[in-house]
Amino acid sequence: MAGPLRIVFMGTPDFAVPSLRALAARPDLVNILRVYTQPDRPAGRGQKVTEPPIKIVALELGLTVLQPENVNDADEKRKLADLMADVVIVVAYAQFLSRAILNTPRLGCINVHSSLLPKYRGAAPIQYAIWKGERESGVSTMKLVPKMDAGPVLLQKSTPITDEMTAAELHDALANMGGALIVETLEQLREGKQTEKEQDESLVTFAPLIKKEHGLIYWDKPGHEILAQIRAFDPWPGTFGRSTRGTLKILKARFHSNVEGAPAGGAAGDIFTLAGGLWVKCGDGWIELLRVQPEGRRAMEIQEFLNGLHNASFGFEKSDGLKVEEKHVAKTENWVEGKK
Repeated sequence: MAGPLRIVFMGTPDFAVPSLRALAARPDLVNILRVYTQPDRPAGRGQKVTEPPIKIVALELGLTVLQPENVNDADEKRKLADLMADVVIVVAYAQFLSRAILNTPRLGCINVHSSLLPKYRGAAPIQYAIWKGERESGVSTMKLVPKMDAGPVLLQKSTPITDEMTAAELHDALANMGGALIVETLEQLREGKQTEKEQDESLVTFAPLIKKEHGLIYWDKPGHEILAQIRAFDPWPGTFGRSTRGTLKILKARFHSNVEGAPAGGAAGDIFTLAGGLWVKCGDGWIELLRVQPEGRRAMEIQEFLNGLHNASFGFEKSDGLKVEEKHVAKTENWVEGKK
């Protein structure tokens, strides 16, 4: 059997941590020469300079960390070439690699991508898989080429997306799967058993970067789409409605095609209260809000939110940006089966 592969690891966020740990646990398989990650940057509300998760873990493992602003600089390319790596492993590094960098390691660069390629090439495959109603997701290892996420697939592993699964939960599941899959990929590479499958360009879909505005709920959409949006954008950017009392984040909700006692007719975005609950009319029924976070406040159950209104007016904006008629919301303890 050949000796350990000489590898360089490039990664930055939490998603990359299980892959680095899995490789570090296999000194018989790999010799990790260097770990590349993004520079320390300000983060959070306080904009405190923060180390990337991969840097923290790499130092804990006793590995040497490099944090170039641009890995494609000529000096950085020379440093990488001097390492004489067999392969570079890339897991959510957040820097584009030039053709020169891709050609530097003897056996090329291998990426761990959090989708079943060719579906969902891009920066946000986890969110898009849930948002678009997919019933499964997975992890792919692939050879990196200059075109984004377009290289031949080496191995794939799939997992179901359950009805209640959030992006945070799917992220963690796929991160752990990625760690196991990159080890299996390198085992096959070392043994000369690796196969490459070109991606079918006719099946390609994309998952571009998610922005905060993607979290805005359009209440005229079908209920299953709104629930998928809520799960897809947990924890970031979150889903929210614009209301007469500011932005209201929707943390947990349920769909009902019919609600006994609900008013007939009305427009998407209309609200309805009943026995300590709050429903919002959507395209094909009602969304029951279960847990919310008012602007500038902590998360809370819906009954606490309603109690805090103290008989104040409350309503959501319509999907076209116009405010719906404000509904007078009574304190929920005064509502029993829809009657005061």
